[in-house]
Amino acid sequence: MTEPSSCLRETVDAYDAIAVRYAALARDDLTGPSLDRAVLAAFADYVTADGPGPVAELGCGPGPVTAHLRDLGLDVFGVDLSPVMIDLARDTYPDLRFEVGSMDALDLADGTLRGVVSWYSVIHTPPRELPPYFAEFKRVLAPGGHLLLAFFESEGEPVTPFDHKVVTAYRWPIDALAELAREAGFAETGRMLREPREGERFRRGHLLMRLAGVAVNSAPDQVS
Repeated sequence: MTEPSSCLRETVDAYDAIAVRYAALARDDLTGPSLDRAVLAAFADYVTADGPGPVAELGCGPGPVTAHLRDLGLDVFGVDLSPVMIDLARDTYPDLRFEVGSMDALDLADGTLRGVVSWYSVIHTPPRELPPYFAEFKRVLAPGGHLLLAFFESEGEPVTPFDHKVVTAYRWPIDALAELAREAGFAETGRMLREPREGERFRRGHLLMRLAGVAVNSAPDQVS
């Protein structure tokens, strides 16, 4: 694996330092009534409809979303740049595969995956550095493969940095992020916006995408 950039190194060090506390909080993210669970289920439905194949959660942290995707029937593994997070994930979910790796330089052959999930895992990436991540997602996905992005949505503002509790993060206009993915070769399948829950600061955005050139069953769905 290549040496992380200074931005990635800062992010890894910050998450390593708070990994245990973060894991305790993340464990409850998908409990109770949840639109987040609904969009993960939609992603799983799209992937399984195309037949069996591996799925990667990139930036998996301590692993609860990876485990949830497994429970939805997917052949899934997790990748994260933080060794401490990966150790926690392996301890918590010993039946699942977790690997240390960077989302922009994955140790995977071209066209290996049926699906990629990036669940709030590109939020710390400066906007100018984001296109290589989409290029890597495209490289590792098989033709017609599916991509799910979750992120903080900017609510009518341009791309906006904010003081995340761990390290600086960015809020994105959903249309701008969808356009960036389109330029990388993805076609939008659907989107979901949800308002902040109690204790949350910002609107959440979710984009379901597929490698361009493959027909989808309907026009993009929208839930706000």
